[in-house]
Amino acid sequence: MSLVRRAVPEDAAEVLRLRQVMIDSMAAGPGGAGWHAESLPTLRKRLAAPDGDFAAFVVDHPERPGALAALVAGTLEYRIGRAGNPHGRVGYVFSVATDPDARRRGYARAGMAELLEWFRERGAAQVDLNASADAEPLYASLGFVHKPDPSMRLTF
Repeated sequence: MSLVRRAVPEDAAEVLRLRQVMIDSMAAGPGGAGWHAESLPTLRKRLAAPDGDFAAFVVDHPERPGALAALVAGTLEYRIGRAGNPHGRVGYVFSVATDPDARRRGYARAGMAELLEWFRERGAAQVDLNASADAEPLYASLGFVHKPDPSMRLTF
Protein backbone atom coordinates (compact mmCIF):
# COMPACT_ATOMS: atom_id res chain seq x y z
CA MET A 1 0.00 0.00 0.00
CA SER A 2 1.31 3.43 -0.94
CA LEU A 3 2.01 6.13 1.61
CA VAL A 4 0.67 8.66 -0.90
CA ARG A 5 -3.01 9.46 -1.25
CA ARG A 6 -5.10 11.99 -3.11
CA ALA A 7 -5.84 15.04 -0.96
CA VAL A 8 -9.46 15.55 0.10
CA PRO A 9 -11.31 18.72 1.18
CA GLU A 10 -10.61 17.96 4.85
CA ASP A 11 -6.87 18.28 4.10
CA ALA A 12 -7.19 21.85 2.82
CA ALA A 13 -5.79 23.65 5.88
CA GLU A 14 -2.80 21.30 6.03
CA VAL A 15 -2.25 21.65 2.27
CA LEU A 16 -2.09 25.43 2.74
CA ARG A 17 0.31 25.02 5.68
CA LEU A 18 2.67 22.91 3.57
CA ARG A 19 2.37 25.32 0.65
CA GLN A 20 3.47 28.04 3.06
CA VAL A 21 6.45 25.87 4.07
CA MET A 22 7.45 25.79 0.39
CA ILE A 23 6.90 29.52 -0.10
CA ASP A 24 8.90 30.35 3.03
CA SER A 25 11.77 28.10 1.93
CA MET A 26 12.06 29.99 -1.37
CA ALA A 27 11.68 33.52 0.05
CA ALA A 28 14.29 35.59 1.83
CA GLY A 29 12.28 35.30 5.04
CA PRO A 30 9.02 33.89 6.34
CA GLY A 31 5.95 35.21 4.57
CA GLY A 32 2.61 35.94 6.04
CA ALA A 33 -0.13 33.34 6.12
CA GLY A 34 -2.94 35.93 6.12
CA TRP A 35 -4.05 34.76 2.69
CA HIS A 36 -4.88 31.23 3.94
CA ALA A 37 -8.39 32.06 5.20
CA GLU A 38 -9.37 33.59 1.87
CA SER A 39 -7.85 30.70 -0.10
CA LEU A 40 -9.35 27.89 1.98
CA PRO A 41 -12.91 27.76 0.48
CA THR A 42 -11.59 27.69 -3.09
CA LEU A 43 -9.05 24.98 -2.28
CA ARG A 44 -11.72 22.85 -0.59
CA LYS A 45 -13.90 23.09 -3.71
CA ARG A 46 -10.98 22.13 -5.96
CA LEU A 47 -10.07 19.17 -3.75
CA ALA A 48 -13.72 18.02 -3.89
CA ALA A 49 -13.60 17.82 -7.71
CA PRO A 50 -11.28 14.86 -8.38
CA ASP A 51 -12.05 14.78 -12.10
CA GLY A 52 -10.90 18.36 -12.72
CA ASP A 53 -7.61 19.76 -13.96
CA PHE A 54 -6.04 20.07 -10.47
CA ALA A 55 -4.54 17.33 -8.32
CA ALA A 56 -2.87 17.30 -4.92
CA PHE A 57 -1.23 14.23 -3.44
CA VAL A 58 -0.23 14.04 0.21
CA VAL A 59 1.49 11.85 2.76
CA ASP A 60 0.08 11.71 6.28
CA HIS A 61 2.57 12.65 8.97
CA PRO A 62 3.69 9.44 10.71
CA GLU A 63 4.18 11.10 14.13
CA ARG A 64 1.44 13.75 14.17
CA PRO A 65 -2.11 12.47 13.63
CA GLY A 66 -4.15 14.87 11.53
CA ALA A 67 -1.06 16.54 10.06
CA LEU A 68 0.46 16.07 6.63
CA ALA A 69 4.14 15.28 6.08
CA ALA A 70 4.30 16.09 2.36
CA LEU A 71 2.40 17.73 -0.48
CA VAL A 72 2.76 17.56 -4.25
CA ALA A 73 0.29 19.55 -6.39
CA GLY A 74 -0.15 20.42 -10.02
CA THR A 75 -2.51 21.35 -12.80
CA LEU A 76 -3.20 20.08 -16.28
CA GLU A 77 -3.32 22.95 -18.73
CA TYR A 78 -4.49 23.20 -22.32
CA ARG A 79 -2.43 25.03 -24.91
CA ILE A 80 -3.02 25.00 -28.64
CA GLY A 81 -1.30 21.90 -30.03
CA ARG A 82 2.06 21.79 -31.75
CA ALA A 83 4.51 19.19 -33.04
CA GLY A 84 5.26 16.80 -30.20
CA ASN A 85 2.08 17.80 -28.36
CA PRO A 86 -0.78 17.90 -30.87
CA HIS A 87 -3.45 17.78 -28.14
CA GLY A 88 -1.90 20.64 -26.19
CA ARG A 89 -1.96 18.98 -22.75
CA VAL A 90 0.78 20.24 -20.42
CA GLY A 91 1.26 19.38 -16.78
CA TYR A 92 2.56 21.98 -14.37
CA VAL A 93 3.90 21.13 -10.91
CA PHE A 94 3.53 24.21 -8.73
CA SER A 95 3.86 23.00 -5.16
CA VAL A 96 6.13 20.39 -3.61
CA ALA A 97 6.75 20.60 0.12
CA THR A 98 7.80 18.33 2.95
CA ASP A 99 7.43 19.26 6.59
CA PRO A 100 10.93 20.01 7.93
CA ASP A 101 10.73 17.22 10.53
CA ALA A 102 9.72 14.64 7.90
CA ARG A 103 12.37 15.21 5.23
CA ARG A 104 14.78 12.66 3.73
CA ARG A 105 12.20 9.85 3.83
CA GLY A 106 11.26 9.75 0.14
CA TYR A 107 7.88 11.43 0.55
CA ALA A 108 8.39 14.09 -2.14
CA ARG A 109 9.65 11.46 -4.60
CA ALA A 110 6.65 9.21 -3.90
CA GLY A 111 4.25 12.14 -4.29
CA MET A 112 5.91 13.20 -7.54
CA ALA A 113 5.56 9.65 -8.90
CA GLU A 114 1.81 9.78 -8.22
CA LEU A 115 1.40 13.22 -9.77
CA LEU A 116 3.43 12.27 -12.86
CA GLU A 117 1.25 9.18 -13.32
CA TRP A 118 -1.85 11.38 -12.99
CA PHE A 119 -0.48 13.60 -15.77
CA ARG A 120 0.32 10.57 -17.97
CA GLU A 121 -3.19 9.14 -17.52
CA ARG A 122 -4.63 12.45 -18.75
CA GLY A 123 -2.46 12.61 -21.85
CA ALA A 124 0.02 15.31 -20.87
CA ALA A 125 2.86 15.39 -23.38
CA GLN A 126 5.17 17.31 -21.04
CA VAL A 127 5.40 18.50 -17.45
CA ASP A 128 6.96 21.79 -16.40
CA LEU A 129 8.10 23.04 -13.01
CA ASN A 130 10.38 25.57 -11.36
CA ALA A 131 12.99 24.00 -9.11
CA SER A 132 14.87 25.34 -6.14
CA ALA A 133 18.56 24.45 -6.00
CA ASP A 134 17.85 22.02 -3.14
CA ALA A 135 15.13 20.18 -5.08
CA GLU A 136 16.85 20.10 -8.47
CA PRO A 137 18.58 16.71 -7.90
CA LEU A 138 15.22 15.07 -7.17
CA TYR A 139 13.67 16.42 -10.36
CA ALA A 140 16.73 15.54 -12.45
CA SER A 141 16.54 11.96 -11.15
CA LEU A 142 12.93 11.84 -12.37
CA GLY A 143 14.01 12.93 -15.86
CA PHE A 144 13.43 16.69 -15.77
CA VAL A 145 15.94 18.77 -17.73
CA HIS A 146 16.67 22.49 -17.98
CA LYS A 147 15.07 24.31 -20.87
CA PRO A 148 15.80 27.67 -22.39
CA ASP A 149 13.07 29.83 -20.96
CA PRO A 150 12.23 33.27 -22.29
CA SER A 151 9.43 33.64 -19.73
CA MET A 152 8.06 37.02 -18.83
CA ARG A 153 5.40 37.90 -16.28
CA LEU A 154 2.85 40.65 -15.73
CA THR A 155 1.44 40.89 -12.21
CA PHE A 156 -1.83 42.69 -11.53
